[in-house]
Amino acid sequence: MTTTPGDTKADALRAHLGVRSIVLVGMMGAGKSSVGKRLAKRLGLPFSDADIEIEQAAGMTIPEIFAHHGEPAFRDGEKRVIARLLEAGPMVLATGGGAWMNAETREMVARHGVSVWLKAELDVLMRRVRRRDDRPLLKTADPEGTLAGLMEQRYPVYAGAHVTVVSHDVPQDIMVETVIDALMQHLGAPSSTGEHT
Repeated sequence: MTTTPGDTKADALRAHLGVRSIVLVGMMGAGKSSVGKRLAKRLGLPFSDADIEIEQAAGMTIPEIFAHHGEPAFRDGEKRVIARLLEAGPMVLATGGGAWMNAETREMVARHGVSVWLKAELDVLMRRVRRRDDRPLLKTADPEGTLAGLMEQRYPVYAGAHVTVVSHDVPQDIMVETVIDALMQHLGAPSSTGEHT
């Protein structure tokens, strides 16, 4: 996969990343997979979705893993899969909402990648997660209350990511551009005007 010819911004960012991966973290519905796919294409890097990799490794869906083995077993498998993916070299990696809560995973990401928190408000997340019925943690009488509780618990930990980008309801290409700009600023890559941030 190659970048758009003459995409100097993508080239500069890839050069500054070196062998590190871009790791997207955040709540379910924050846009990690959809933004991640487009970001990977723009940068000419492979894309991996940790949830899909976990399902392939386990031979069952995430709701099935939760139902048959429980959340602790899922989290243990998730940690191992993310470690394997990070060892595989530079890529854009979308992680599940709870992955970043594991201290070992955060340490691995710090060693092998640059983390980007896609931060979204509750109403944005609820609008997005209502479209799908495969969120085990939201199988409750009050999904919105459950999501709000998860945000309260997770947002202080997500805040430890290298970069924070607010996820709005804007076209995905604009989100990709915003993520690239934030990463370039964090890595000290030259901006599009040729200046250093």
